[in-house]
Amino acid sequence: MIKKRWITLMTAMTLIAIAGLFVGEPTFECDWSQVSAADVAWLITATIFVLMMTPGLSFFYGGMVGAKNVISTMLQSFIAMGLISVLWVVIGFSLCFGDDIGGVIGSPLTFPMFHGVGGAVYTTPAGNVLGGATIPLALYALFQMKFAIITPSLITGSFAERVRFSAYLFFMMFFFFVIYCPLAHMTWHPEGLFMRWGVVDFAGGIVVHASSGVAALAGAIFLGRRSTAKSEPANIPFVLLGAAMLWLGWFGFNAGSSLHADGQAVKAFLNTNTASATAMMTWIFFDCLRGRKPSAMGAAVGCVVGLVAITPSAGYVTAGQSIFIAFIITLICNIAVYWRSHTRIDDALDVFPTHGTGGIFGTVLTGIFIQEGLIAGTWDGFVIFLYHLLAIVIVFVYTFIMSWIGYWLIDQLLPMRVSAYSEKVGLDFSQHDEHYGLAHIGEREIAEYEEHIREKMKD
Repeated sequence: MIKKRWITLMTAMTLIAIAGLFVGEPTFECDWSQVSAADVAWLITATIFVLMMTPGLSFFYGGMVGAKNVISTMLQSFIAMGLISVLWVVIGFSLCFGDDIGGVIGSPLTFPMFHGVGGAVYTTPAGNVLGGATIPLALYALFQMKFAIITPSLITGSFAERVRFSAYLFFMMFFFFVIYCPLAHMTWHPEGLFMRWGVVDFAGGIVVHASSGVAALAGAIFLGRRSTAKSEPANIPFVLLGAAMLWLGWFGFNAGSSLHADGQAVKAFLNTNTASATAMMTWIFFDCLRGRKPSAMGAAVGCVVGLVAITPSAGYVTAGQSIFIAFIITLICNIAVYWRSHTRIDDALDVFPTHGTGGIFGTVLTGIFIQEGLIAGTWDGFVIFLYHLLAIVIVFVYTFIMSWIGYWLIDQLLPMRVSAYSEKVGLDFSQHDEHYGLAHIGEREIAEYEEHIREKMKD
């Protein structure tokens, strides 16, 4: 029996494919004398690096869960590269960077199906250049696409080992359209609300990490605790591999956000590596001070926390400030992980205590340390700092409420959470009919699950 949800998704994909036949290809003929070959080469490289972060995240998360849920957890990240890429071309880029509507969203009619997204630089009706003035608009759109891909992938760690795959696909679409696109427009469009306030988010502290972290918190609360006992990480070398891929890819994430092959890119590159290294060592040392042994998991999580912490300010602060930012935020995140473990909230892979908390406090410290911020010691600097705080409050409240609504709406259409039987045998088998090599599913568990499916089909 074919489920209605798969008919719906396949129908949507078919309509998108047909609609693509009626959209003309944008021209890549332009005044290439205005384009910087160095900027283009660097941004293509940075775009590749950022895309690599999503499979890196799949290894990072996949190694942390139990052996019965490795494949499902990795696929939840990997599938975003397909789904979000299509949505981005169809309408997502327009919603994020189309002509401004009220400072909160872009017009869906500006770049539908990438119409008009080619080699030329685009100037908004207000006279602002969209993206870099020395790179083709298509390249800027591709670079931004990779940010949109990884953001919903980050959420999956919170409800790992218990979310239904098809329901997750629907939520990913909801999150992308309702939460990510407005936040990206307000923060990064030259006429966006936060941009006009002077809020600085160099590479995604608000748009990527705060939004995904808060949505993860809402998801962990909504779906409830896992019914099975917490399992040991299936593959810690996977976690280290994923952390290494994230660290490498983050150079494109942060340094690429300069949009030029210039000094700011070099500064962001330096600060990214410095913050990650500082956070890794701080996490390990702090764990040891609390009576724990130094661990590979701690090193991996620590370095990623440092990357999150420096993201909103990477292109603006000094190397010394990056050390301070990473040090302070790592302590905060480490304590947040400890506090979360003593609550009823089952954020399986601590997405909010790391990404959410890191993005929030990273933005707060950005409002302090940027040249125009609180450190300037002027009234205008104080106002800029307050705008950063206001932006964080808006992002937290809006993202949490809309995420909760999204979870609830989708749960009315199809259960967000898998059945107890599915959770018992693991999502790899129950959702995808696959299994990780080290997973051991007993014959009794499989028989119980198959009987459960037969009974459901009778109903």
